[in-house]
Amino acid sequence: MESLPLPGSGRTAERFRALWEGCRADVSRGRLAEAHHDADAIFAEIGGGRRVRPDELWGVWAAEPPKPVVEATQGPDGWLLSGTKPWCSGAGLCTHALLTARVDGSPRLFAADLRHDGVGFATGAWVNAGMADTATGEVHFDSVPAETVGGPRDYLDRPGFWHGGVGVAACWLGGAAGLLDVVRKSAAKPDRPHALAHAGAIDAALSTARWMLEGAAAEIDADPHDADAARIRALRVRTSADRLCNRILDHVGRALGAGPLAHDADVAQRIADVTVYTRQCHAERDEAWLGELLP
Repeated sequence: MESLPLPGSGRTAERFRALWEGCRADVSRGRLAEAHHDADAIFAEIGGGRRVRPDELWGVWAAEPPKPVVEATQGPDGWLLSGTKPWCSGAGLCTHALLTARVDGSPRLFAADLRHDGVGFATGAWVNAGMADTATGEVHFDSVPAETVGGPRDYLDRPGFWHGGVGVAACWLGGAAGLLDVVRKSAAKPDRPHALAHAGAIDAALSTARWMLEGAAAEIDADPHDADAARIRALRVRTSADRLCNRILDHVGRALGAGPLAHDADVAQRIADVTVYTRQCHAERDEAWLGELLP
């Protein structure tokens, strides 16, 4: 997989456009690619000069529910990971992963080679059609060697954590953008003025999204190291992107009716993908956090 410009490199808009277009082409593939590119950006920021290789596929698995968890222990030969990590996209597909594991009760970022014999995958619990092709599930670790990436809090404290969150929003919006052509095709039929109205509304929403991402990219390039500004920016973009995607899905349903949902596998899959994917946004919880952070 070819590398993308790094956040803050002066070409952040190009990065976001590539993430958008990746999910516009295929939501699940684009989501896996986003994680791979995020891993590369994480290494560039806190990995001591390491970068991902073209023959590798990296996941970034940082969900931290109360349980299950992965514990990291340090022995004479280095760090070992044991336990179960949930919400791992690319389970069984990725060759490597950056993942958080508990050290003395607190999460720390590690890099692991998933081809080790102590790694096992379980993806059968996923029942929704949305994002099913990402092979998201649990990954089990049994004394798997790993290397630390950055210091104990570097993963969460770095500005790039928030720049990456904007990149994920670009993916959500790219996935929704793939529905515009379907609505335009419907609007091209005679006597479909309402479909034309829905196509126009979707185009307006996507134009707003593009301008938002371009503005965010310019701000990131102007000052990539301001973590406080990055946090507020990411929350603004992600909550706005979530609402824009929901608006687009509503227009698509009203424009097309039930037929494509029942009989067009591609349309039904994309709607399911975007519906599930955007739930990475924490909705009103993130909006409340944004309100608290306002100067």
